[in-house]
Amino acid sequence: MVVLDPAGDVARQQGNLIVISTLLMLTIIIPVMALTILFAWRYRAANKEATYRPDWDHSTQLELVIWAAPLLIIICLGALTWVATHLLDPYRPLARTAPGQAVAADVTPLEVNVVALDWKWLFIYPQQGIATVNELAVPVDRPIRFRISASSVMNSFYVPAMAGQIYAMPGMETKLHAVLNQPGNFTGFSSNYSGAGFSNMRFAVKSLPAGEFDQWVARAKASPEGMLDRQTYLQLERPSEKEPARLFAAVDPELFDAVVNLCVEPGKMCMHDMMSVDAAGGGGIAGIHNVQQVTYDKFAARGSTEIARWSMRQVGAFCATPMNTGIRPDGVPTDPAPLTGAGLSLPGSTPVLPRTALNDTGPYSARSYSTRPAATPVS
Repeated sequence: MVVLDPAGDVARQQGNLIVISTLLMLTIIIPVMALTILFAWRYRAANKEATYRPDWDHSTQLELVIWAAPLLIIICLGALTWVATHLLDPYRPLARTAPGQAVAADVTPLEVNVVALDWKWLFIYPQQGIATVNELAVPVDRPIRFRISASSVMNSFYVPAMAGQIYAMPGMETKLHAVLNQPGNFTGFSSNYSGAGFSNMRFAVKSLPAGEFDQWVARAKASPEGMLDRQTYLQLERPSEKEPARLFAAVDPELFDAVVNLCVEPGKMCMHDMMSVDAAGGGGIAGIHNVQQVTYDKFAARGSTEIARWSMRQVGAFCATPMNTGIRPDGVPTDPAPLTGAGLSLPGSTPVLPRTALNDTGPYSARSYSTRPAATPVS
């Protein structure tokens, strides 16, 4: 019933869409069901007054009714769907917070970064510099901009009182714009099965007046949980069930981008860096060892093997595409110097591959590569 009587304007428009569509379809369904009963009664075997026409095969008037009525319904549903698809696009910023209440130009939406974990929800508030687990608090009548991702399998972020569901997928980012117009306590959950702890993958949603929301933020900043950094996140993302709600007083500002790019673990190459390498033509045979760095092995290797530890020293050369702040995920400023050499090595260094990585003989052996001039490209 919350879908038909929600607390947010977006969800209310979606609920109205369901009601209107149902009523439009009932204008066909109800007459058909009624006529089915009428025909069965009127043309029953015991009714000798009904006209018996075994050779009847066509009626232009009946054909017009049969085809025109559904066609009009389809046209109405199509127009309704077309308009609603654009107005209620989850990626579209809100134009209003309630009927007749347009979003003012000076209003900044509340940004919330959402990460679906096994089996809990992480919420990061970049504007407030805090983070929470299994608790989402938002101010009443303020537009909210969600950026949504996941750590492992696909989930679906859904708060029925606020807006429709949208998927949370690892290595990807989806968006959702929504608002809550009534204060109160609501429930959010995953609407996409994701494993053993799925049934308890729920979180509390608090819709608070502006003053109470500020007090909630202040309480979060005073939380004893402290800082949510990368190491804390790596512990948090491990599978667990029925996690209690908790607040983190601070959060790594680059954490969410690292989660999306699958490079929270030190030594893992970020996806946007790998795309930068691909856009530049790739690393050639000399870059084979970087495959280990882009493997999202979750709880297995995590850059623990010898070749991974060796190649961690070379990853800096590939990190040519900065994230939002121009700083690499590991906190080291990006070197703006041009990438050089067959393996795109760091400026001033000559990369030497370990002999366990490639054969010791041949034109691309470790020995022959170590003597190759740094500026000679690999064909």
